[in-house]
Amino acid sequence: MPKRKARKILDKECVDEMIYNTKSDRDRLIMELQSRCGLRIGEVLKLRAQDVSDRKLILESPKSGKDEEIAFMPVQVAKRLIDYVNRKQLLPIDKIFPICYSTARSMIRKSGAKLHVKISPHDLRRHSATYASRNGVPLEIISKVILRHQDLKTTQIYLGKVTDAEAIRWMDVLHER
Repeated sequence: MPKRKARKILDKECVDEMIYNTKSDRDRLIMELQSRCGLRIGEVLKLRAQDVSDRKLILESPKSGKDEEIAFMPVQVAKRLIDYVNRKQLLPIDKIFPICYSTARSMIRKSGAKLHVKISPHDLRRHSATYASRNGVPLEIISKVILRHQDLKTTQIYLGKVTDAEAIRWMDVLHER
């Protein structure tokens, strides 16, 4: 069986710069929901105003085949999303981001190109998992809460390789250097 090509994992600074350099509130929120909350681009584009509840998002008809799943947001992303929905005066059934996949993909690619980075929407989801892992979040939480995978093995595929410097840093953290 052919080996999977290792994907380059974006570092936090690069993702943050892409997000902060975005002029459009819509585009910023799309990238934040992927990179900070681990949402798939399809999940982001299906969101309706009624799906936003405080710091939770109700994901209707998710990839898992369940009727719905819940995704969680950091407080600052939740606040920006709620403000955006209110500013746009969206009705409960209105899509928050009424654009198609190709428009979203193009926007993300252009944002990356400004920083000379080749990026796809799924790279932002992958960044979410790797960033959480590098900051000590248990694999079970990354898998079941952030990415909402059924199997831990699927989550492990998302995580980038550990560098020697990271391994040494974690040994120091573990043993209280």
